[in-house]
Amino acid sequence: MMMTALPIKGLHHVALTTRQAERSAAFYCDVLGFQQLRRPPFNFRGAWLYGYGMQIHIIENPDKAPDPAAEIDSRANHLAFAVETIEPVRKLLESGAVEYRERVNAGGTQQIFFRDPDGHFIEVAVYGDPSQGYTGP
Repeated sequence: MMMTALPIKGLHHVALTTRQAERSAAFYCDVLGFQQLRRPPFNFRGAWLYGYGMQIHIIENPDKAPDPAAEIDSRANHLAFAVETIEPVRKLLESGAVEYRERVNAGGTQQIFFRDPDGHFIEVAVYGDPSQGYTGP
């Protein structure tokens, strides 16, 4: 079946389940630089955050949150943020005693993986133009 592409304008938000909304919101604001937004008066706790042209919706639902003690796994679902250089990321994570795993992938991209307080995996790396895909040999 041939379909035309949806008229998507861009990524609006990613929703993440959490055990403690305030703790997760603080992590994304303090460590990753997001700002808290006003959110509708839903009948569950959470937070809306904004930064870097996108929103993160924190949804408090302890039964659906991942395992915060899980080993860092670069091949599991994760958020990925682009940076100009890795060194400030490494220093910030170390100063906050955030466990991380650093590696260079098969394409030569230097990456740092870590977890938020609920165990969601986050990748930070220096990437090229996202519209180009892999441009190596």
